Amino acid sequence: MTRTGILAGGNFIIDHVKLIDRYPEQDMLAFIASETSSNGGGPYNVLKDLAAMQVGYPLEAAGLVGTDANGDWIMRDCAAAGIDTAQLHQTAAAPTSYTDAMTVTSTGRRTFFHQLGANAILGEPHFDFSRTRAKIFHLGYLMLLSEMDRRLENGRTVASRVLEAAQAAGLRTSVDLVSAENEHFRAITEASLPFTDYLIVNEIEAGKVVEEDLKSAHADIPRMQAAAAKLLELGVRREVIIHFEAGAVVAEKNGARHHQASLRLPPGFIAGATGAGDAFAAGYLHGTHEDWPIAERLRLAVCTAAACLTHPTPSQGLRPVSECLELMSKHG
Repeated sequence: MTRTGILAGGNFIIDHVKLIDRYPEQDMLAFIASETSSNGGGPYNVLKDLAAMQVGYPLEAAGLVGTDANGDWIMRDCAAAGIDTAQLHQTAAAPTSYTDAMTVTSTGRRTFFHQLGANAILGEPHFDFSRTRAKIFHLGYLMLLSEMDRRLENGRTVASRVLEAAQAAGLRTSVDLVSAENEHFRAITEASLPFTDYLIVNEIEAGKVVEEDLKSAHADIPRMQAAAAKLLELGVRREVIIHFEAGAVVAEKNGARHHQASLRLPPGFIAGATGAGDAFAAGYLHGTHEDWPIAERLRLAVCTAAACLTHPTPSQGLRPVSECLELMSKHG
């Protein structure tokens, strides 16, 4: 069977994005300039991004939303984008997950307030890899899926079992994390790494797993590449991709290392940073699906991340692949 398409599973969230004048200290006040509601959560964002990029292959969703207005909105939104929802289930047991994303207009920096909702009870029975012909299964976010993050007696997690099932069915697997505080962050992540072909994380998440402060090392490319290599040693099967404000690095299992700088964006370019990491992942996954050389995947990934920055919501800044790539020639 020839596999084609991307199946993305995990967090499906309604994002309420509020643009504020500043982030206030506790007990103080900030003003909301405007607000919108949009898709949120790694797999949902990635699928919407790929749809906007007009990639031309099947896009499929796997997850759990409530039988409520927000859940119905997500189902309609996916259908309108051409995303298959056969494995996007609805439940009366919990409400649809949502996030309040507070974005400071002057900087694009954002802070999140999250309701776990139905994502907390998403588990192994909700995934059936015999029903898909997708080439890649992208799972996100670990640390934000309570049942999937649950640690089993043998040291595994539910997520690791789902990833193993995907690989056994013939799919390549991709995993993303979320920058959250969790005392078991490293153990939860390590359980899934042997069943992960592509690990796509930011420097904060990578640092939590390798137990280094990589946030302060964003300009130290050899150190970033060394951290990616450590993650490979922990079990990742093909590639570790670490993205950060100044660019991204990739470490391959064969020992090859790669680096790509971010675009040089002019003042006023950034309307919001919500979803930029997922847009990077969408660009990289598209290049992976199409078997592009890693250098080309990275170029597209920094361009799709930049395109995301042009709009305060996660996916409305995305555009067709060729138009995303034009940003590099325009801004350098």
